[in-house]
Amino acid sequence: MEIVVGIDVSKDRLDVHVLPSGEAFSVGNDHAGMEDLARRLAAFSLLEPDRNLLLRVQAQFHLHDLAIEDAEHPHQRPKIEQYGDALFIVARTAQLIDGRVTFGETHLFVGAGYIVSVRHGPSTSYAAVRQHWETCPHSLAKGEDFVLYAILDFIVDNYMPVLEQIEDEVEAIEDKVLLRPMTGSDIERLYMLRRDLLRLRNAALPLVEVCRRLTSADLPQINASMHPLFRDVTDHIRTVQEKIDSLREVLAFAFEASLLVGQSQETAISKKLASWAAILAVPTAFAGIYGMNFNDMPELHMEYGYPTVLVAIALICSFLYWRFRKNGWL
Repeated sequence: MEIVVGIDVSKDRLDVHVLPSGEAFSVGNDHAGMEDLARRLAAFSLLEPDRNLLLRVQAQFHLHDLAIEDAEHPHQRPKIEQYGDALFIVARTAQLIDGRVTFGETHLFVGAGYIVSVRHGPSTSYAAVRQHWETCPHSLAKGEDFVLYAILDFIVDNYMPVLEQIEDEVEAIEDKVLLRPMTGSDIERLYMLRRDLLRLRNAALPLVEVCRRLTSADLPQINASMHPLFRDVTDHIRTVQEKIDSLREVLAFAFEASLLVGQSQETAISKKLASWAAILAVPTAFAGIYGMNFNDMPELHMEYGYPTVLVAIALICSFLYWRFRKNGWL
């Protein structure tokens, strides 16, 4: 993927167009404008570049071979590495696509006068970050470490919309769990959500260590005045972590509650079956006794023997029904 920059120099201000991103802006046709143009062009983003483009970027900014190798191959753990005067940072991005959390990667090269981002997989474009902060030239004037902060803050902030959508689904699961036991598909979805939340936690939490390194004194590339901003990013990550842990606990409780509801319903059914079995055992016992056809059964010859037996069966069954009903079995 080639990046082409077109500049119209026929006016008092330089009109700049960048392809293929389609970005357009203008700067002054003077020394300050040239510095602004160089700063803007030094912070650019590459989406899944091929090896040839990475090698050209490496030659332009004298990037380390190991950093280029990592940037070429995604599935890296979030980390920060120092190669001479340059920093190499890996961060994981997240988006919710078709109900599943899908992860991408952003690799950042930071050095004196430049910052290059390499994106792999699903990831929101950083054009919004640039457009937002370009309205605050005073902030951008702080240098490439401020741009690094803006990108990391943007990545962490984009975790929250994912969590908010998952939270809505978790609340719907909570509402249903007490109404009926979970079906197989419900349990499968609950498991998927818990696994996605764990993966999101594993993607976000290592950034705490990245930000801790960025606030340490052994990185001269980061101005001390930027340390509070990176600590603010750490606070945002902790908020994300707490929300993830909370949602995972709610899903665990929902699963346990569903099991309890299912067991309770099974117990109620078992009680009803046992009650009716006991009631039906009474006429069954009478029928069994008088169906044995013994020769000497004096009550068979009683004038009121038959109605007496029917009344006895009805009374015993009625008593059992009342008793089971009173105990809540029926």
